[in-house]
Amino acid sequence: MEQILHIPILIGGLGGWEVFLILLVVLLLFGAKRLPELARGLGKGIREFKGAVEGIEKELDKTVDSIEKTAEKPDSPGE
Repeated sequence: MEQILHIPILIGGLGGWEVFLILLVVLLLFGAKRLPELARGLGKGIREFKGAVEGIEKELDKTVDSIEKTAEKPDSPGE
């Protein structure tokens, strides 16, 4: 158990004991039956967020590519 509490967590400034205490409070508030449901909902939300971010990145890449293609085209010879 002590090894788990020494794993660096990427949550700004929270140590192992603070995370453990938060998880314990969440367990007491929601109960063991409700935790898997909450975790599924959280996972689904994270997946949807990542999908939206990827969609925005693709749109930005398309826009940049079209701007670069437009900039690469030589001016018409009549000018």
